[in-house]
Amino acid sequence: MTDPRDAARALIACLDLTDLNADCTEADVAALCERADTPAGPVAAICIWPRFVAGARAGIAPGIRIATVVNFPQGSDDPARTARDAAAALAGGADEIDMVIDYRRLADDPAYVERQVRAVKVAVGPAVLKAILETGELQQADLIAEASRAALAGGADFLKTSTGKTARHASLDAARIMLEAIEAGGGSAGFKASGGIKTFEDALAYHDLAEEICGAGWATPNRFRIGASGVLADLLAVAAGTPRATARGAY
Repeated sequence: MTDPRDAARALIACLDLTDLNADCTEADVAALCERADTPAGPVAAICIWPRFVAGARAGIAPGIRIATVVNFPQGSDDPARTARDAAAALAGGADEIDMVIDYRRLADDPAYVERQVRAVKVAVGPAVLKAILETGELQQADLIAEASRAALAGGADFLKTSTGKTARHASLDAARIMLEAIEAGGGSAGFKASGGIKTFEDALAYHDLAEEICGAGWATPNRFRIGASGVLADLLAVAAGTPRATARGAY
């Protein structure tokens, strides 16, 4: 994308606008739903706590999906419980499930992660399941690659970098490993970068990396997402060609 305004609009269409703050309220979620239908077009989804899903369903604009989280943020719940929580969230109106894998068990038992993801995928059926790898905690390239393979083998529809609840969030290095695993598996699974993405340039870097690895035109909302909240203002400013509070350059 050569025109920053077009790029910003495309990134907005791939955004999972998120509020997973501990003090989130129903009023906050209502405001999030309103923000999601932006002047530059709707975001792909909102991502919220399960307890707010039913209320958001009544207030969200048509076409914007509702994602929610399970086994979040620690990743250590029993898989059967996680599967029940995911099924309940879908019954309550969610469209997509973002689940944390048990990344602490990965080094000793990668097969457990595959079983964990599979149990949840069976419960959610055709609904989109995003596996959160918590790559900032895994850190090592071989562990990130192992987590990617295990989650994909379990049936994950997306690989997601992180919860945003740890000291280390998304990174382009981790994203490259995840995207290479997706591409090696045929490119049908999606990728979501989440945690620490604050500017147009941050978001664009992940988009461009995805297209470098998986091919031009791959990074559309059905396969590429950015999980963030604060980045929307910057994307809207670039899309409109107005001054940017977080500007790294002039557009």
